[in-house]
Amino acid sequence: MTEQAGPKDLVRYAIDAERVGFDFEVSSDHFFPWLSSQGHAPYAWSVLGAVAHATERVGLMTYVTCPTIRYHPAIIAQKSATLQILADGRFTLGLGSGENLNEHVVGMGWPGIVDRQSMLVEALEIIRDLHDGGLVDFRGEHFQVDSARIWDLPDDRVPIGVAVSGERGIGEFRPLADHLIAVEPDAGIVEQWNGYGSTDTIGVDSRAIGQIPICWDPDRDAAVTRAHDQFRWFSGGWEVNADLPTTAGFAAATQFVTPENVADAIPCGPDLDAIVDAVRPYWEAGFTDIALIQIGGESQDAFLAQAAGPLLEKLRTAAG
Repeated sequence: MTEQAGPKDLVRYAIDAERVGFDFEVSSDHFFPWLSSQGHAPYAWSVLGAVAHATERVGLMTYVTCPTIRYHPAIIAQKSATLQILADGRFTLGLGSGENLNEHVVGMGWPGIVDRQSMLVEALEIIRDLHDGGLVDFRGEHFQVDSARIWDLPDDRVPIGVAVSGERGIGEFRPLADHLIAVEPDAGIVEQWNGYGSTDTIGVDSRAIGQIPICWDPDRDAAVTRAHDQFRWFSGGWEVNADLPTTAGFAAATQFVTPENVADAIPCGPDLDAIVDAVRPYWEAGFTDIALIQIGGESQDAFLAQAAGPLLEKLRTAAG
C-alpha cells in the first residue's frame, strides 16, 4: 500500500518480495492515506516505473486506479502503455470507480454512483481505443478526446482488470475488461462474470484478483494494536469508504471501532495457518489471485524476512 511507506521503501519492498517468491505485486493509487497514522501517499506511477526497472519476474498491477476525475482516461492510456514497455509485458491495468478521498482534490466534486459507473465505462472505451494505436476522437457524456494517439505502445495490449461488486457492474464493465477485481470472496460474482456470454472464463483466459489485509507480527498484541491504528478504516465497507473525503472523516467514522473488532476481521499475530484460513474463501470462490496487504510500513522488512516464505509455501500447498 502506497499509504504505508515512502517511495524508496516501496521499491525496496517490491524487490525483496520478488526475491522471496511472490508471483505478482499490486499498488494502490492514492492522493491521501486512509488514516493520518499511515503517513504516506507518494505518486503510484513513479513508484511502479521504478519497480518495473528494478524487478525482473514479478507481475505488476494497479489496485486500483480511478481513470475519471483526478486523471483523464487519455493520460491513463498513455502512462499504462509506457509502464507496460518498462515492465516488459508484466503490467496489468487495474481500474475502478474510485473514492472521494482521492478524487475530490482536483475540485471537480464527487458524483453519485450511477454517474461514476457511467464515467468509468467511457474511460474504458477511451483507453481501449487509444491502446489500439490509431488516432482517436471521442465525444461522450463525460469525456472528450481530440485527435489523440499513443506513440509508444507495447507489443501486446495492456490487459485491463476492473473492480466490480455486483451484477450491474459486471454487465457494464465485463465487455470492456479482461480480468475481474473484487474485495470480497463472492463466488456469485465469479459465476456472473463467467456467465456473461464471453468465451473468456476465470481460471482459463481471465483472472479474478482479490485482496485481504493481514497483520503478521511475532507479538499478537503488537499486531492487533498496529492493525487498529492503521487499518480500522477497513471496517466501514466500500459503500462508506467510497464517499468519505478526508483522513479526519475516516478517523471520526471509526472512532468506536475497537482493537477487538479489528482482530476479529483481520488475522493478526504470528499464526500463519490463521492467514491461510482467512485466504481460503477466495480460492474456494474461484479467485485465481490474492493480494496480501501486510499492515504497517514499519513491519515489512520483518514480514518479508521471517514470514513471507513459509506463508507462501503454506498457501500454495493448501490451495493446491
